[in-house]
Amino acid sequence: MRAGAAVAAAAALAAPAGTAAADTADVRIHDVQGTTRTSPYADRQVSGVPGVVTAVAASGPVRGFWFQDTEGDGDPRTSEALFAYTGDTAPDVSPGDEVAVTGTVDEYSPAEGAQTVTQISRAEWEVLGSGAEPPAAVPLGPGTLPEAYAPEGEDIGGLELDPEAYALDFWESSEHMVVEVADARVVGPTDSYGALWVTTEPEQNPTPRGGTAYSSYDDPNGGRLKVEPLAPDEVPEADVGDGLAGTTRGPLYYSAYGGYLVKAAEVGEHVDGGLERTRAREPEDGQLSVASYNVENLSAGADQEVFDRLAEGIVDNLAAPAVVGLEEVQDDSGPDDDGTVTPEATLKRLTDAVSAAGGPDYRWRQIDPEDGADGGQPGGNIRNVFLFDPERVSFTDREGGDAATPVEVVDGAGGPELSVSPGRIAPADQAWQDSRKPLVGEFEFEGRRVFVVANHFSSKGGDQPLHGLTQPPRRTTEEQRHAQAELVRSFTDELHAADPGADVVVMGDLNDFWFSDTLATLTGGGLRNPMEELPAEERYNYVFDGNSQSLDHVLVGGASAGTAEYEIVRINSEFYDQVSDHDPQVLRFTPGGAAGSGGS
Repeated sequence: MRAGAAVAAAAALAAPAGTAAADTADVRIHDVQGTTRTSPYADRQVSGVPGVVTAVAASGPVRGFWFQDTEGDGDPRTSEALFAYTGDTAPDVSPGDEVAVTGTVDEYSPAEGAQTVTQISRAEWEVLGSGAEPPAAVPLGPGTLPEAYAPEGEDIGGLELDPEAYALDFWESSEHMVVEVADARVVGPTDSYGALWVTTEPEQNPTPRGGTAYSSYDDPNGGRLKVEPLAPDEVPEADVGDGLAGTTRGPLYYSAYGGYLVKAAEVGEHVDGGLERTRAREPEDGQLSVASYNVENLSAGADQEVFDRLAEGIVDNLAAPAVVGLEEVQDDSGPDDDGTVTPEATLKRLTDAVSAAGGPDYRWRQIDPEDGADGGQPGGNIRNVFLFDPERVSFTDREGGDAATPVEVVDGAGGPELSVSPGRIAPADQAWQDSRKPLVGEFEFEGRRVFVVANHFSSKGGDQPLHGLTQPPRRTTEEQRHAQAELVRSFTDELHAADPGADVVVMGDLNDFWFSDTLATLTGGGLRNPMEELPAEERYNYVFDGNSQSLDHVLVGGASAGTAEYEIVRINSEFYDQVSDHDPQVLRFTPGGAAGSGGS
């Protein structure tokens, strides 16, 4: 007898509502799991449920063990495994133990909108034997998953599972069962928690570098599968495109952080795919190079290695652009919520590191936000910043730009110009509540005026997950980004109304996809998105939950639009040793275009 009270052989079983009381011996795991996502025994006591232990979670915040019925009922809708949750107690069982488990059937919800995990809580058990043959693993290979992702519904929890029709139903019908994937390809790099993502469907929207491209709301790529270690350091440090040769095996679990995953008791051997970081081409004579780079909550308190690696990326991989728009530059005290809003120490450390790496002697322009008004990490006061090389481009300073003053398009001697430079677009508008305001700057390159808008639109953090109970998921955060896009579009429309040839660059972390309504709004006028001219499988600069997707963009408009050359510089998102979670982008163009039209 182990872990608590002995199991009473004659303990009463509370049957589901509408059914007669059943004998304890008659209730098996598939009865508890049922044919929907919610157990018919939810919130009821069950006794003596038999199975063989397949894996043990002996440490971490979730402790317990998985056990599986070796017989089964032959119904593909019903899982034959459960998780016995033991709280903060490490269970004294081993794989191969035959157990009879008693406890309360619980539908544990890891987060609002997520699917639930069927488990037995307050578990007690009796070990009836040891050394049992483990159940055969469910093989996961090409063609295993249905092409359709999920049934539609506001709450699919009560729908009958159809594992032959929907990928999410297949995963749910295998909940807690031992699954295995052979020779898996990594599609999401190892994270700071020691987890990575593989694909069970290697032909599902592959990228040229080994990832899985997210190119449509209609295709979330159901073959993505997270691999989390049962033992510390079990998962290797892997990049996208690496392999796990041999077998990766363990029980199928579910988390709010990514959905279905393998709690890996066995991990395939790491095979280095040789992924290399890319370098942008240097601009030709007459080309202006601009870049956008989300530097992920950079503050003066960061280690010197962070500044050195960012500098190396800017100098060597981005080819030291004349203008760099930065997002997520924090104030000098970082997340300390002490009223500090200035980033001077942060920017000095970065520009000094660039100079030390052999890059330009960058200058910067930015506007301090009001304390706590622009969202992001509490206390951090993130903002957009311009770096520029004064040897190649000049910044046109016009006084009056501050956190509250809106920038306007005004008539100047040589065409449209900014009322303040740098300035912020409509900072008092509700669209920017708790969000970063766009930073607008007026530059001059070889006698040509160029307007640059650096953006960091509101987060997607409130959207429902791809793997959640509502299908398709509601993208509730879009409304704010749509309003933000309308304001930026209105501003660039004003510039182009005053001068259709005005050179305008709109760049930054727009927190939305190239196929989204947010980008359609921005490009509905005089701006174009050169990312759309890349093959669909290359339109990404961020990897999230194993999906290679696009959050960052550089849009261009005016006489220069037809000359633009665009590159995504892949130095972060696909690598486990990343200095930021975003890849930067570079745009090279000839201001004024071939004819040199527009204002001076």
